[in-house]
Amino acid sequence: MPKMKTNSGAKKRFTTTGTGRIRRKKAFKSHILTKKSPKRKRNLRGTTLVDSVDEPRMRRLINA
Repeated sequence: MPKMKTNSGAKKRFTTTGTGRIRRKKAFKSHILTKKSPKRKRNLRGTTLVDSVDEPRMRRLINA
């Protein structure tokens, strides 16, 4: 059977942590930032972990 191909879009968006969880960026921080409050924008900074329900699907995409 051939090797599974990694989804190129997912490869750029997700990384694995040292413990094996999948890290992602938060949504809604790319444009139309003028109407969003500073508090909201501050809370969208940084990364968070992918929910445990979605983890198996993400693993298949990035072959982790």
